[in-house]
Amino acid sequence: MPPSEMSQGSRLRRFSRRHYVAAAAALFFGVTIWSAGPALAAANDAEARTIFEKFIAAQNAHNADNVKALLWNSPATLLFARGIETRGRDAVADRFKTYYAGTWHLEPDMSKFHVAVISNEVMQVLVPIVFTRGLPGKPPQQNTFLISQTYVQDANGWSVASIMPVANTELK
Repeated sequence: MPPSEMSQGSRLRRFSRRHYVAAAAALFFGVTIWSAGPALAAANDAEARTIFEKFIAAQNAHNADNVKALLWNSPATLLFARGIETRGRDAVADRFKTYYAGTWHLEPDMSKFHVAVISNEVMQVLVPIVFTRGLPGKPPQQNTFLISQTYVQDANGWSVASIMPVANTELK
């Protein structure tokens, strides 16, 4: 029957059925996504740990190319350390190269590793790290910093978008 010949009641029933099906589908997807929340958080925690451990391994190997491969390929990539802002993937990798000329070793306290999932594409990591560092030919010193790293996910996967050491290492 053409719509013009349908009774008001049959149009309402058809309209209601469509809305019922749409509401049921929305409820199903909402419950599915909500129930996957803890699994998603656990997956992101594992991904964040993997990225972080690769980053630390590259740092301790003094491998600026591997560090660069983990950095977000964006002019917004940020390293803010020792009061100096360094932006861009290449510049951040080059800055790490200068650190590697002397003593440079990182020991994170993974028992205090924390991940905050900000969105499906952004995670924040906090972890205290003991830095053993020294200029070439100078005795090394140890200092502990709380490292904040932001990870972003794009078409290439997860990358380190920002790195900021904080002098206060107490997480409360």
